[in-house]
Amino acid sequence: MKKSFQEKVLEIVGKIPIGKVLTYKKVAKEAGNPKAYRAVGNILHKNHNLKIPCHRVICSNGEIGGYNRGEKEKRKLLTREGIIIK
Repeated sequence: MKKSFQEKVLEIVGKIPIGKVLTYKKVAKEAGNPKAYRAVGNILHKNHNLKIPCHRVICSNGEIGGYNRGEKEKRKLLTREGIIIK
């Protein structure tokens, strides 16, 4: 059975290791639709599975981007993992 775009996104994000990040655009590209980076953000915003490290997805310009548990929490998690965000 063919995976949906959402399933692909969550699978890709689920494999991002501690200390690494991907951009919304890179996730969209790897999921098969390079222009759907906003859709990636929407998918991740609705995700509440703690096993999917949504906080490891950032904007292409290096900014932190949104997070369904708040930007402050995202920044805290990334800092704890050794990732410095502007």
